[in-house]
Amino acid sequence: MNYKDLQNAGLNETEAKIYLAVLELGETVISRIAKKSGIKRTTVYLSLDNLKERGIISQIKKRGRQYYFAEDPRHLIDIMEEKKDKIAKLMPEILSIANLIDKKPVIRYFEGKEAFKEIYNDTLRYSNQELLIWFTTDESWLNDEYYSKNYIPKRLAKKIYVKGVVADSAKNMKFFQTNIKDLRTVKLAPSNLYDSKIEIILYEKNKIGIVSFHENLGIIIESPDIHKALKSIFEVMWSKLPD
Repeated sequence: MNYKDLQNAGLNETEAKIYLAVLELGETVISRIAKKSGIKRTTVYLSLDNLKERGIISQIKKRGRQYYFAEDPRHLIDIMEEKKDKIAKLMPEILSIANLIDKKPVIRYFEGKEAFKEIYNDTLRYSNQELLIWFTTDESWLNDEYYSKNYIPKRLAKKIYVKGVVADSAKNMKFFQTNIKDLRTVKLAPSNLYDSKIEIILYEKNKIGIVSFHENLGIIIESPDIHKALKSIFEVMWSKLPD
């Protein structure tokens, strides 16, 4: 297909060439993207950042190198709603060359103080869904401005509901007083039994996000089987906790 077709779907010329190059190459590095697209590496870096922010390109670190891959092209429909009709017409051809859909990484690791944002931002890609969450007992996140001023407003705008298990501490009980307003339902687990330094989020139909705030580590696992098993465990636990 021609990169100009993607311009009609809302990408500028440079972004269209780079996206098409990544789509055709699969998981790849900057040098190969630049060569395939015919665009200078410095420009490729800037455009990749824009495409990552729009949720159609993702990045992963392997063996000390940064690799880029295109997300499932069907996300274009959700992300660029104003171009929905034009993208839908292009979809069969896009999917025909998307050789990485079944090859993209099953597990993605994120390190650093911003790692948790990668997981939270990924949950925002899917509107009108319900998140099942085991909240961490590490209460430091309760004071994080990103969560309260950035993540929650975006989650509410996309009508993403939360069903969560949380320890029955005083701080948690105060924070979760806004449950109804924040499209959230939680049940309290006894703090003498429930002690988890990580947060686990089940979302979409096959994704599990794991965040360790203390270790500055985030993991996204894509597995229908693991998702189904953890969802069953969550629902059993939920049914045993008092309302």
